Amino acid sequence: MMEFIQIVITEIFRQPAILLGLIAMLGLILQKKSISDVIKGAVLTAVGVLILTWGTNIISGSISPIQNAMTSLTASDGTEVASEQVDILADYGGAIGISMLIAFLINVLVARFTKIKHIFLTGHMLFWFPYIFVAVAVENHFSQTGVIIFATIASALYFIVVPALLTPFVTAVTGDRSFTLGHPTGILAITAALIARYTGNKEKSTEDINLPKGLGFFREIAITGGTVILLVYLVVGLWAGKSALNPDTDLSLFTYALTQGLEFGAGLTIMLSGVRMMIQQILPAFKGISDKLVPNAIPALDCPIIFNYRPNAVLIGFIVAMLTSTALILVVNTQFDLGFLLLPLVITSFFECGAAAVLAEGQGGLRGAIIGTIGASVLMVASLAISIFVFENTIADWMLVFGGNDFSIFGWIADLVAGLFT
Repeated sequence: MMEFIQIVITEIFRQPAILLGLIAMLGLILQKKSISDVIKGAVLTAVGVLILTWGTNIISGSISPIQNAMTSLTASDGTEVASEQVDILADYGGAIGISMLIAFLINVLVARFTKIKHIFLTGHMLFWFPYIFVAVAVENHFSQTGVIIFATIASALYFIVVPALLTPFVTAVTGDRSFTLGHPTGILAITAALIARYTGNKEKSTEDINLPKGLGFFREIAITGGTVILLVYLVVGLWAGKSALNPDTDLSLFTYALTQGLEFGAGLTIMLSGVRMMIQQILPAFKGISDKLVPNAIPALDCPIIFNYRPNAVLIGFIVAMLTSTALILVVNTQFDLGFLLLPLVITSFFECGAAAVLAEGQGGLRGAIIGTIGASVLMVASLAISIFVFENTIADWMLVFGGNDFSIFGWIADLVAGLFT
């Protein structure tokens, strides 16, 4: 039985394209579509997810040298928090898988029998949240059974509660209730949106920015995004040196920055194409599930799904988050002795804060997106710093790179709860 569960987890749940392709297939079968339509919808959904994933990977690859260079400016060789940490993936992989599967099934049952009507379908996040909560349980010295029970309950609560909290903010952007977000941007995005609601101005949107006629090409998101990354590379390269960005390149700084900017623009184009394809297939297909199996259910999907609605807000959020969080991290590292050094959160600034800026824009336009993202960036740095103490003996090094979001926030909350039982 355990082998079968592990196969299901590895071969389906940890493969987003396959998982969503099967969800689309089920939805179309429930709608009694023809075999041709079922195959077409399932395959195109899977292809759309793969295209989105490839674009996301290209974007991550194009900004990772910035992360490396900024790390060299803000940290030294002593960034590791503990010399010996428990290898959660190696030692507790089975516990993660079981927690993930049971938590997902609980989410489906809640969607079926309560008024909370979303199903968490972001495949890789279905895995990473149990990973976080297993680490919390290990830090609190739970037994093997206790680890599984704790991670299952915590993961299920996250899958159920946070997308529900995000739904009204997502609806304000999309104009309908066709999906919500299932991504660790959650609390950052809600924080940004609430700040924007009270400080912003809906009358001026990020998408209504007026440009001189000669600069009309900047309305193309690939060009705008590529230009932003080009400038960031030039600034960081002049500040830290080209070798800090990439010690192996023979290109001049400008040429290297230009190629990375073009790569980022290509990644954006590919990612948004995948988003469009996935939306066109998964949402109509999911209607079969919401009509026949789980009444009125909506999918909770990865954060790039929202980027198409306010692409300018994504870039504005990225820039604001990078500037705000990096400045704060420099202050924290130089003025406070935490026992470790925080690293710049380039990836979190793009994906989590980009999504936060979109939801903030839906509440308060351009001004709201900027002010809201500043607030989210402060929370990002604070939550990262707090969470390192929580995961000191397990995944602190991983958290330094991928934290500052719901991983950090809910890891800390889960640790407070776990402390009541130890």
